[in-house]
Amino acid sequence: MADRSLVVHEIYKSIQGESSFAGQPCTFIRLTGCNLRCAWCDTPHAFHEGTRMSMAAIVEASLSHCTDMVEVTGGEPLLQTHTTHLLAQLCDEGKQVLLETSGERDISGVDSRVHRIVDFKAPLSGESHRNRWSNVECLTLRDEVKFVIQDRADYDWAKDVLQVHDLNDRVNAIWLSPVHGVMRPELLVAWMLEDRLKVRVQLQIHKYIWGQDARGV
Repeated sequence: MADRSLVVHEIYKSIQGESSFAGQPCTFIRLTGCNLRCAWCDTPHAFHEGTRMSMAAIVEASLSHCTDMVEVTGGEPLLQTHTTHLLAQLCDEGKQVLLETSGERDISGVDSRVHRIVDFKAPLSGESHRNRWSNVECLTLRDEVKFVIQDRADYDWAKDVLQVHDLNDRVNAIWLSPVHGVMRPELLVAWMLEDRLKVRVQLQIHKYIWGQDARGV
């Protein structure tokens, strides 16, 4: 365990802004690095900035915030080799552990106690060709999937993915999230209702509370 370390961008306490856990207190461990460059990315500062920390130091820092829930996010957290060990250790500490990851990295090695939130990339992200579709077979009713939608083309693409991969039968929740400040949420809601999709529309509530450029919240 002593030789395991990760490059950490920030560790902070806030509330969940997305997913079925939205509104609940949560400690966030944001890891450094991402191999994708989504057109609408809201965390480019996490591409490079960070400090290397031991596993013990990361766990100690996260526990100091005294929240029942801990999320490991990025960047892309699964880029770093020892992220899976961190997730398992947080579970061992009795925490409710969430992982937010793109659809590009292999999720099969993630501890089964972790709630995985997989963000499949739609065409207007510029990275849809990077989705790892083999991850679909790993999804369970403990997991959630998210599609960030910029326009009607993204929406239609997401609708096709839902049907082709039977996602309604595989996961606990499916989220359609409009690109903040770009996609009009009322349009997304209208399309969803018209098509009678079994999905949920989500807004990033932390951006409404603190603004879209705030960090560490």
